[in-house]
This record gives sequence, C-alpha cells and structure tokens, in this order.
Amino acid sequence: MPAFFSNEISNSSFKLDGLRFITVKSKALKTRADITVYLPQNVLPKAVVILLHGVYGSHWAWALNGGVHTTTQKLIDENKMEPMALIMPSDGLYGDGSAYLPHVSADYEKWITAEVMQAVKEKLNIITDDLPVFITGLSMGGYGAMRLGAKYPDVFTTFSGLSSITDFNQMKLFLENNDDSYLKQSVQYQESVLQCILANKNSLRNFRFDCGTEDLLIDFNRALQQELLRQNIAHTYQEYPGGHEWIYWQQHIEETMLFFNQFIKDIVEPGSRT
Repeated sequence: MPAFFSNEISNSSFKLDGLRFITVKSKALKTRADITVYLPQNVLPKAVVILLHGVYGSHWAWALNGGVHTTTQKLIDENKMEPMALIMPSDGLYGDGSAYLPHVSADYEKWITAEVMQAVKEKLNIITDDLPVFITGLSMGGYGAMRLGAKYPDVFTTFSGLSSITDFNQMKLFLENNDDSYLKQSVQYQESVLQCILANKNSLRNFRFDCGTEDLLIDFNRALQQELLRQNIAHTYQEYPGGHEWIYWQQHIEETMLFFNQFIKDIVEPGSRT
C-alpha cells in the first residue's frame, strides 16, 4: 500500500538533463512538497546523497544554480567516485526558510529524515534500502544536514556542510528585516549543530564541513571547529577562498562528494537490483 495519498513523478520521456521531479503529499508537512532527483547515467547507484538548499531556495536550487548533477556525473565518468543518486527536496517552503526543524504546525525534520526517501523509493525502485544515505547542504541546508546527520546516525552514513549556519540564532542573518521572532514562535525547539554532535558523538563516523574565508559565517564555523578539536571529535574541516555564494558551492561540492565516496564499502554488483 502506498505511504502517501498522492505521489507523482515526472515522465522519464521528458526528463531535463537527467533530472526527474516528484510532488508528494507529505503527512509530516500536511501539504504537497517537491523533490528533484538525479540518477547516474547508464549505471545503478551505489549510494544516495540528500542535498539541502539554503534560505530563499527550493528543491531545484542545487541542480539549476549549483550544477551538482553535472559535477557528480563528471566525477563518475572520470572514475573518481562510485555512482550516486542525488535527492534534492524542498525544505517545506515555510517563510524564508524552515531551518529543517519540527514546527508546531508541521514537522520539517520528519519530512527530511523519513518521508523524502520513502517518497523516492515508491517511484524509483532502483533506490533500495541497502544503499548508504549521505546528507549535505549549504547555509541553512548545512545547518539541517549537519544537525540531522549527527542526530540520526542510524539514517545517515555520514554528513557534511558547506558555509553552514551552526546555530539556530544565526538564521536571523538571512531572514527579512533580520527578524526571527516569527520563526522562534513557530519551531518546537532550537538546536545547535554542536549540541547534536555531542549528544551522539559515540555513534558518529568522521564528517566534514567547509567555509569560505570571506563568508559571513566563517567565524561561527571556526568556533565549531575549535570546539570539536577541544572535544576530540573526529572530523574534517577546510577553508577556501570565497564568500556566501553559488560560485563557492559550485566549486566545492566536489570535495563533499569525494569524501562520501570513501564510505562506500559494500559495492553492489550490477544487476543485483531491479
């Protein structure tokens, strides 16, 4: 029995640059929501990467502003990484951004951690339960990916963040009029990335994050790095020239994909899934 009242996928005959689009009625959000999917060309995926967008964006941003699908396919074609499927959901489209947190009226966390993969598996049977799932994101999506990746180590093999918000209070830097009062009233609770990492530190694999040296979030990322070092928590942190902009994320999503590739241990033989 289908898990959703409605779950529609775009016709493969009309796919755009290999991209497919899903609209599903989410129980967690109590409304319809969108997902962009990219499957590696002519080969079965051996892992899944969920990519979370930042404030103002939506499900199409990583592909059509970041070109992540072309970067991924290039790395696959060059034999630098195993084939991975890309799953790019909207955050639920609350205000300027939901922060991927549980709200009083809708559970944006459950949407990402439970429903997104379920909706994709219903429509694409090559996305199977045996595939490792990684999660990454930029800015607000980095906050979501690192927080949820640390909070749900049984769901996500590991995680990364690019130019990440590291604490809920930093959301106000990106909201209209720098006013986060409505968001604070809406969410059920506020969490920092560090809080989630510390709570689950004994269950986490190595994870990574990076930030541009001209990014307005650089000091927050450096502070997180220093605290992780103090707590002796295994991780990878890198800085590169650049600001809080698409040119940075276009260039540096490659490091995340190659990092995830290191964790693919059990390679599924071609033809073993249908």
